[in-house]
Amino acid sequence: MPTVLLVRHGRSTSNTAGTLAGWTPGVLLDPTGEAQATALGRRLAAAGLTLAEIVTSPLERCVQTADLLAAPLEGAVPRSVHDGLGECRYGAWTGRPITELAKEELWKVVQDRPSEVRFPDSEAYEAESMAQMQERALAAVHETDARLRESHGPDAVWIAVSHGDVIKSIVSDASGARLDDFQRIHVDPASVSVVRYTSRKPFVLRVNDVGGDLTGLRPPERPAAPEGDAVVGGGAGAGADEAVG
Repeated sequence: MPTVLLVRHGRSTSNTAGTLAGWTPGVLLDPTGEAQATALGRRLAAAGLTLAEIVTSPLERCVQTADLLAAPLEGAVPRSVHDGLGECRYGAWTGRPITELAKEELWKVVQDRPSEVRFPDSEAYEAESMAQMQERALAAVHETDARLRESHGPDAVWIAVSHGDVIKSIVSDASGARLDDFQRIHVDPASVSVVRYTSRKPFVLRVNDVGGDLTGLRPPERPAAPEGDAVVGGGAGAGADEAVG
């Protein structure tokens, strides 16, 4: 049952400026974002997780986050970049102030019916629909999950460093919700959301964790239920001997 830790990049200069960064080049972490990523690395180190790989969006703010969170970890964790984890391609919305975008009619559709949204084209930036964003993000996660299961076994734990809307779309799918419901999920900078994929269904273990103990994410030594099944009654929690009922 490979487990993916979905990490949003730390706070960026675009976040603090109130603009929609999208695929704008050169957007980096601000000092708070750097501190957030470094603190997350310390939490991961304290948890003693054995990480199979750190996979990042190609955008600088995600690569920078991965660099900082990897620094405190013991040993060199393999790294790779996957375009499928990149930010949504917002087209003509890229780089514009959020306050300005919120006045457009499309904003309401983004909030209420994101599955119907395709962002306006731009000569400078590619545009895509939110459904396309979700499709390629899920493909990236499933592809990497299968690869690491093959090379590291079913207990592989890996990190995907990505973006708010991308992570929300992945968590929404894992929870069985429609894309139209994904705005109900909140993902802070440098937060951790965790999904464990099984042969039957995914399990959402955490959402928007910004300070909790991560030791509970270690693979269980003795699963109480068959692989892919939920423990009836909820179980005893992470780190305890679980029993059905």
